[in-house]
Amino acid sequence: MSKTKKTANDRAWETLFETHKILEEVARNGCFEIEAAQINKQRESRLMAKFDHFVNLPHIFRANHLSILPICRSKYVIGNFDTHLKVKYDSEIEVIPFEFPPGIESIDYTNLSSESSALHCAFNIGIIDDLFGEQTAYTVSGRMSTEAFDFNIINSIANKLYSIKVKNSQCEIDAGFESNNYFVLIEAKNYAIDDFLIRQLYYPYRLWSKKIAKKVIPVLMTYSNDIFSFFIYEFSNDKDYNSLQLITQKNYTIAPEEIQRSDVERVFNNIKVIEEPKVTLPQADKFDRIVDLLSLLLERDLTTDDITDNYQFNRRQTGYYTNAGVYIGLIEKYKSSIIKKPIFRLTSEGRSILHKRPKLKYLDLINKILEKKVFYLVFELTLKQGEIPPEDTICKIISENRPDINDTTIKRRYFTVQGWVSWILKQIQD
Repeated sequence: MSKTKKTANDRAWETLFETHKILEEVARNGCFEIEAAQINKQRESRLMAKFDHFVNLPHIFRANHLSILPICRSKYVIGNFDTHLKVKYDSEIEVIPFEFPPGIESIDYTNLSSESSALHCAFNIGIIDDLFGEQTAYTVSGRMSTEAFDFNIINSIANKLYSIKVKNSQCEIDAGFESNNYFVLIEAKNYAIDDFLIRQLYYPYRLWSKKIAKKVIPVLMTYSNDIFSFFIYEFSNDKDYNSLQLITQKNYTIAPEEIQRSDVERVFNNIKVIEEPKVTLPQADKFDRIVDLLSLLLERDLTTDDITDNYQFNRRQTGYYTNAGVYIGLIEKYKSSIIKKPIFRLTSEGRSILHKRPKLKYLDLINKILEKKVFYLVFELTLKQGEIPPEDTICKIISENRPDINDTTIKRRYFTVQGWVSWILKQIQD
């Protein structure tokens, strides 16, 4: 990996690995314990030791099948641990509609750009109660001490269990809801994910399983593209970190206004095609991830490192998806006098679109895609033929309208064009 592609965490951890001979110690002893004070000499430990997704792990960790877990407030353990769990969204699950109560004015359901705002909304309109069919009270959130417990975790190299002792580490709960029979712990993400750090549910689960008699239920919630997705889990063995099993998934949305084929055709028929931007044609196949990125930028401006370190993007993907946002005219890049790095923010048009109610927002996003000539021509054929054109046809359209792209690159860009047109079709409810 070249220096230009390394994050601040990559560089700092490489120095720590060399200074403390961490790879040698893991090979010799099975793990390595490192003090927060030692990490802080390179960079703040709070920025260096929390990796919500596997892709966020520093390169030297991923290359050597390593991960890191806190064992107290001032110490971490590094080893060949299997710390993350893959998440698979079931596209066949019905999305349950919920009406937004007319009496609530302090929640703007068109602007749920943070985990806390999405959780507050889900609770106050009754989604959390519907999850388990019981009335709940919102009782817990924030940081707290784990107290003491021990557990086993899979060593991903040796395929055997490794024992870890935790004493008064810090854990954080996005929200805890209590009903007559259950205590529901929720870890929330305001974007779609491929995996998550089990620790974010496991440490709070172990803490509260000792504190109360009710059944503690760990739940992951994601809020992406205006859909609340809840993954309800259970730990089959309380002392086994890797025993987390999915029980069911439930999806919800607010006040849905269905997008009909006639709505999209109306947008298409009124499109004013613009010249292809001087920005390169994107390599960002999943348009729903672009929607998530736009939503994240609605809350605050972000640097490349902010996006790469905190969300489910590696550095290359961060470049691809921010460029895609620039291509459609909804993201812009600037530099500040304080931070000598590029910063990304929404354009005024992007901010305006993101604040609209869902149906209008998605129709505007469809418009932003189709006003680009390549996408317009491919979608025009899609409407005529009743299906997305084959690869060779799409590649020919790209070649004729983007002479700056060579044959090898065109084949890669095909997946973006096909993916975005497919996303448009998925918005049509009839």
